[in-house]
Order: sequence, then C-alpha cells, then structure tokens
Amino acid sequence: MKRKIIIIGGVAAGASAAARLRRMDEEAEIIILEKGEYISFASCGLPYYVGGVIKERRHLLMQTPAAMGKRFSLDIRTCNEAISIDAAGRTVNIREISTGRVYTENYDYLIICTGAQAVVPEIPGINKQAVFQVRNIPDSDLLKSYVQTHSLRRAAIIGGGMVGLEMTEMLRNLSLEIHIIESSNQILPFLDPEMASYLHRELRNNNINLHLSEKIAAVLGNQKVTGLKLESGNTLDVDMVILAAGIRPDSALAEQAGLAVGADGGIKVDGYLRTSDPHIYAAGDAVQVRSIITGSETLVPLAGPANRQGWVAANNICGNKVLYKGAQGTSIIKLINRTAAATGLNEKALKKNSIPYQAVHIYPFSHAAYYPGAAQMAVKLLFNPQNGLLLGAQIVGAGGVDKRIDVLATALRAEMTVFDLQELELAYAPPYSSAKDPVNMAAYAAGNIVLGLTDVIHWHQVPDQLRNHNAFLLDVRTVQEYSLGAVPRAYNLPLDEIRARHQELPEEQTILIYCGVGLRSYIAARILTQLGYNVKNISGGYNLYTAVNS
Repeated sequence: MKRKIIIIGGVAAGASAAARLRRMDEEAEIIILEKGEYISFASCGLPYYVGGVIKERRHLLMQTPAAMGKRFSLDIRTCNEAISIDAAGRTVNIREISTGRVYTENYDYLIICTGAQAVVPEIPGINKQAVFQVRNIPDSDLLKSYVQTHSLRRAAIIGGGMVGLEMTEMLRNLSLEIHIIESSNQILPFLDPEMASYLHRELRNNNINLHLSEKIAAVLGNQKVTGLKLESGNTLDVDMVILAAGIRPDSALAEQAGLAVGADGGIKVDGYLRTSDPHIYAAGDAVQVRSIITGSETLVPLAGPANRQGWVAANNICGNKVLYKGAQGTSIIKLINRTAAATGLNEKALKKNSIPYQAVHIYPFSHAAYYPGAAQMAVKLLFNPQNGLLLGAQIVGAGGVDKRIDVLATALRAEMTVFDLQELELAYAPPYSSAKDPVNMAAYAAGNIVLGLTDVIHWHQVPDQLRNHNAFLLDVRTVQEYSLGAVPRAYNLPLDEIRARHQELPEEQTILIYCGVGLRSYIAARILTQLGYNVKNISGGYNLYTAVNS
C-alpha cells in the first residue's frame, strides 16, 4: 500500500528525513511543508555570511526546493505553513502564505520538524529599527544589507551563546565596537565557569566589551536605535542590536494536536522518535531526547543530532527499526584566535543529576613543543572518581582542539574510562601531536586521582581550606616565576629543592600545592606524600588561578 507522509519543516531534520524516506521507499508520496522560502539551508553558516567570510549567499543553500524535489521526487511546498493537526483524523490544515488560502492534507505518517524559535526578551523598544535576529536567510539578508548601507560604529549583542559569539567575531571583522550583554556570569553555558574565563580574556584582549550578570532595561531611541539602558543603570551608546538570547523548542503545533510535551518544552518522543501518537514522529530542535549519560530527557539543539534524528525517524516509518540511543551535546566554536569545545556533561549538569564526579585540568601543547607553531591548550576531564568512567570534557585552545574533542566524544559514546584513554594509540608526528597526545596526558592525570596516587583540590575550594582548616599553601615554581606573581599567602619552595628543604614545611597541616599548570605540583605531591605529609594538588595551577581571577 502506498504511504503518504507529510513532513512539517524542511531544514536539517526535515530534509534529512525526506531524503532517507525516498531512498527507503520509491513509491511513497512525500510532502514537505516549509513556512519559509528555503529548505535545507546552512543555518550555522548565517553569521559567517553576514560577516563576509562566506561570500556568496547561494553557498548557504545545501539544496533548492526545485533541485531536491526533482532528485528525490518530493512535493516540496515552501511558504506553506502547517497551522493545525487533527491527530485523530490524520489531517493537517495548511495556509498558503502568499494567498492566505487554507487547505487540508491527510497523511498516513507525519514527521514534525518545526525546530526552535528565538527567545525575544520583553524589553521596551525591542521592536525598533536596527534590532535584528539571525535565525534564517531573510534575517541574515536584512542584517547584511543594513550593515552595508549604514555608517555604523557600535553594536550590542544580547546573549553570549554560540550565535552571539559568532556574530561578535563577524562584526569585529567589520571594525565595529562591540558590547556583549549576558545575563549570567559567563558566556557559553556548555562550559564550566573557569573554562569560559579563557574566552572572557580573549574577548577583552581584543577590545570586546563584555558585560556579564547584566540585563537590558530598554532599547533607546525614537525609530532608530541610539543606545541601551542596562538594569544596573549604565547606558551604552550603540547603533544596532542583535538578539541572540537563546532559543526554545517550537512545539506549539504538537501541543495543539494533543501530543505529549516535556518539562523543558520539547516534544516527547520514544527511542524510535515516535510521539505519543504512533502515526506522528518528531525530530530536531523541537524534541526532547535521552541523554546518553543520565538517561533523562534533555534538549540538544544541534545540527548533527537533528540530521540523524530525521534519518532515524524515516527508517522507522519504513519498517527498518533504528533506535536513537540519545545525545551527548558535542559542541565547538571558533572565537577570534581561540577554539572552545565540549562533550558530555559539565559540572552544573552533573550536580543537578547527583552524579558523583571528579575533575582534572591539564595544559598540553597542540603538537610537539619544539616544532614551530605549538600552542598550549586548556583541557578539562570530568570522570567518575570510583571507576574512571568518562563523563565530560572541555577544551579551549588556539589549535588542535577539534580533533581532541572528537576523540573524547567518541570515547564518551563508547563508555570508555580514563584508563582506556591512556591506552589509545593516536597519530603522532611533531607537526601534529606529541608522543603522549593531550588525550593520553589528561587520562594519566585523571587515572592518578582514581588510583589514589594524588589527592586533588580545585581553586574554588582553596579559600575554605585556608580559612577553616588551617591549610598551608605551597608554590613549587622557581623563585623567578614566584617573583613575577603568586597567590597571596603562598610559600615558595621550588620543586627541585623539596627533598633537601622539606623540613621547612609544617607536618601537622594539610599542604595545598600548586605550580604553573599542575605537573610539577603533582611530582611534589608524590615526593611529600611518601615523606609522610598530608598533601593536596591544586588542579590547573597558577595558570587557572590567573584565568579565573583576571
């Protein structure tokens, strides 16, 4: 029997589902309903088009409706908006936007790929001219045209997430003075605060004005934007505002149809991406999916998972049963001269889910230090302190970040431990890595903690240890390093002198040790532990201390 399948939404998940459906079923009638003009466009490339990195608008169009319709024999209806679903009757009411005509289509199966919608803060003046979003190609066309045709000096970006930071870099390339206003105390919520601090430094070193823990009270001006009033009372002079305050699942159509929606606003689906109605599937940014770490439902609005979900839904409709095992939230972003990436859970998520964890920070070079161009990166592993199971990873650096996070993302998916990571045989030549790859090095550091060879402490825990537990702070860097800057109250005893001078240290106090990045302090901790001292190694060393206190 010939199946009729309607797909609502034609970008990542929708286009992927349609292509897979046709490859699996040559006879099916497949209709894509897309309320915009375009399907299958590269939404992640929009900021780079505005900033001129992507020169031609056409390069954002992965497929045109005509080309995709012909190749896959699809009925693609752009500028047609699904306005309601009758799940019991298996019909969709549709409005043809150009004419206003409303008509109805029946279906055997429906796939909802409505994506996410931008969060628009309720701020006085938010609807003024020169307040923009960057969600689709028309948005980007408007913004690009405005930038090219107006003499602009200053721009404000509301939100420090992925889109906001990508737009920051692009507008910086256009020589604009930029203000980022972020309501939380850090940018990029997928990073832990100390890792985000490296990017805070990168922004400020490049003359980007970063306003953390700050909100907008009003957009100033008559018709055009002339400034922003902040809730703190400060006023910023700006000519343009870009809204990048986040997104939320566009699940209104599903709710209207009586489908189950989760606590985070996403459409609830099972492991096969079926909704609460067996004839309706859902995929992409509109759905809540299983976290592979916690097993609970979560939102993962990323292009990679959306494409796979569309593919999985199509397979299941065609009888080729494929289980969507879940998502882990692997993300990466370029920000001026730095790259930041993460996979798995961060500390906030681990605490929220009551998952025991430990963290370690290391600072390896992107490739052999003696080979030209080597740059240090900050690597953070999060793992189970009992068995070493990998729970998450974050990296910030100038080079080599992408391949390390991909190794760690693969390891996380495979449920590997830090001991498994120690054994990975990764490609090495001086231009590309070190004989011990940064992944191996982070795993060795984590393994030492699991095995009890070192007791680690983190900078946010140090003040309490000094104040309430009478701990002793020891700096094992060289005298010269110490003279250039040190943590208050730290006693300097260089590593290479510890064996001869350890009697200077108090035997009755816990000794908290730091060095530059954590390696020398680990060696010092091993020496002092075997000499009978109670020692804790401060993860990340002085490098991390200066990052979080700058």
